[in-house]
Amino acid sequence: MQKNYYVAIEGVIGVGKTTLARAIQREFGAEILLEVFEENPFLARFYQDRKRYGFQTQIFFLLSRFHQQHQSIPAALERAHLISDYTFDKDYIFARLNIDGDELSLYEQVHAILAGKLIQPDLVVYLRASPATLMQRIALRDRSYERAMEPDYIEALHRAYEDYFARYATAPVLTLDSNRLDFVQRAEDLRFVLDSVRAELKSGAYQEPLL
Repeated sequence: MQKNYYVAIEGVIGVGKTTLARAIQREFGAEILLEVFEENPFLARFYQDRKRYGFQTQIFFLLSRFHQQHQSIPAALERAHLISDYTFDKDYIFARLNIDGDELSLYEQVHAILAGKLIQPDLVVYLRASPATLMQRIALRDRSYERAMEPDYIEALHRAYEDYFARYATAPVLTLDSNRLDFVQRAEDLRFVLDSVRAELKSGAYQEPLL
């Protein structure tokens, strides 16, 4: 019996994670797990005052994402392949940027306990983009709570993601430069991404079971 695989897509705000997750879902006939972020009651206030609302925002996201993944991932993988537009560790990247001191220490302890209870991806697709490209895409989608985002914050997030994936070893990573890819408007770009994902899974991230 074939094992269902679990692919997660990561990258900075505005890079195109959800768009790509939906495209892969259609191509592979997979189920999809999307990040729920608009329900966070602290998010809008966080973008206005990151220092004051950082800890509340991160803890809410941490518990919300754990609950979603703990409930959804095992059941989904029983039925089909699974594509997600975020990883559980995403919140850790943001936490290290947005909180510090005793708050960060407490957060890290809770995160470590929860992460050990979750299924890890078979493959992570890391979409990279320059801060300038990210700011353009954020402006185009025009979400109300993102309008107060500053270029310096996106630059800091970009560096945090680059540093994190330079050290990441939990799952195989396929890194794609999305500055040069338009998988919405150009069919050849989407095909390149889909073929790259398939090749990475076949090369070792996912193996067919032995008969």
